[in-house]
Amino acid sequence: MNYTEEHRRYLKERKQEKRKVLFFRVLIIILFITTWQLLDSFKIINSFLMSSPVKVLDTFFSLIEDGSLFRHLSITIYEVLISFSLSVIIGFIISSLLWWFPLLAKIFDPYLTILNSLPKVALGPLIIIWVGASIKSIIVMALSISIFITIINTYNAFSNVNKDYIKLLKTLKATKYQIFTKVIIPSNRINFINILKVNISMTLIGVIMGELLVSKKGLGYLIMYGSSVFNINLVITSVVILGIISYLLYYLVTKLESKYKKEVN
Repeated sequence: MNYTEEHRRYLKERKQEKRKVLFFRVLIIILFITTWQLLDSFKIINSFLMSSPVKVLDTFFSLIEDGSLFRHLSITIYEVLISFSLSVIIGFIISSLLWWFPLLAKIFDPYLTILNSLPKVALGPLIIIWVGASIKSIIVMALSISIFITIINTYNAFSNVNKDYIKLLKTLKATKYQIFTKVIIPSNRINFINILKVNISMTLIGVIMGELLVSKKGLGYLIMYGSSVFNINLVITSVVILGIISYLLYYLVTKLESKYKKEVN
């Protein structure tokens, strides 16, 4: 493909910007880890309370050696994927119904806001009583955190589509189904990806909260167990692993976003 000189310059600047962003992201991590380790080495911080990169690494490898890391990790990822999938599907269906029936949206709007603002941790004991102390309660906890914000964001995205497009289709005698499939959904593809970014982080938070309450497996359980026996190394290692998982899930969604933008352009 033949590009103009101006377009080639633009692409070059974009690549340079990406390299700079990546460089500073890595630099921040390196500086943080180095500073943390130096503070521990010079006894400025108490490693018993704050741990250190070396001790976190030792704990990480010990979890791999005894096989517990992959067992706990697989449980957490499984719960996240199930909760995330259910939240996206149920959220999309409910948002579509609210758009389809405006009266329904007006009726339930304040209730969605109230339910979204409720402290979900306070509902934890009730969820355990209603569903049982099992993986079901973890999934319900994750759904209670992610689904309402998914519904609200998706419905708002549907409602904010350019009204002129809808009026044009109505003048052409288009059905509501045609308006939904030809205007509403195509106009919100990038919004769907942004909603997925929020949803995946909320789902991960919900799963960990659920594991802290009821689970005997998973990274949330490792954090709770480490806290109960005052093993700060285990707690911080689990938190670091959670951070890595969160980044990887976010990275997958951003790759989907980049692929979509390339197809559009």
